[in-house]
Amino acid sequence: MSEEKKPMSLENGEEIKSLVIEGRNAVLEAFRAGKPIDKLFILDGCQDGPIQTIKREARKHDTIINFVDKVRLAQISETGKHQGVIAFAAAYEYAEVEDMFALAESKGEDPFLILLDNIEDPHNLGAIIRTANLAGAHGVIIPKRRAAGLTATVAKTSAGALNYTPVAKVTNLAKTMEELKEKGLWFVCADMGGQPMYDLNLTGPIGLVIGSEGEGVGRLVKEKCDFIASIPMKGDIDSLNASVAAGILAYEIVRQRMK
Repeated sequence: MSEEKKPMSLENGEEIKSLVIEGRNAVLEAFRAGKPIDKLFILDGCQDGPIQTIKREARKHDTIINFVDKVRLAQISETGKHQGVIAFAAAYEYAEVEDMFALAESKGEDPFLILLDNIEDPHNLGAIIRTANLAGAHGVIIPKRRAAGLTATVAKTSAGALNYTPVAKVTNLAKTMEELKEKGLWFVCADMGGQPMYDLNLTGPIGLVIGSEGEGVGRLVKEKCDFIASIPMKGDIDSLNASVAAGILAYEIVRQRMK
């Protein structure tokens, strides 16, 4: 298991903000120091030596690069001295998927992972991490693209669960699912067109896949799922908040495991 993540607050209770790193030397040193970089923004068309070095470091760490114009960089900048590059460092260290299997093994339990597709709202991510912890999930997996990172908002919304629940970030969620299937996991995703969740056997090594309330689970990810579960709804609208859907299905898994 990786070391326990540090708390997100100072002694006086003041919240620590996610780290915004501006300037070429500062960004380069952050990469070389091994800081987890969630987002990297580079001025489009900038090709000088220091920028090329930062690009190499970003690719070495498999960090996604966003090329933006001067107006966008100015909007992001907090100092006005960005020198054409701004990085957002995660407020917490990311775990490895292997850490989650080690946690399950240490507890003598079948692995229970929650995978998130297209969850870009940090409040939803934080709430899902909190639910994951309370439901006994061994970790949460998020993709690098189109996903909220481990910001201070996520940590605050998780109500401390981020200190105990491993969160891994992967390049390709569908490929990761294929690799996890080789380790014995099977997958169920939430979708209105699926079978009622009460009719499914949700025991054993399992990965629960949750998509955004707007777009749901992406096609490629859904194709990797073994079952599609629907949540019975009796109201006049047709979708649940993503964190609520995650909670309902996670606790159906808990219920079945307790039998």
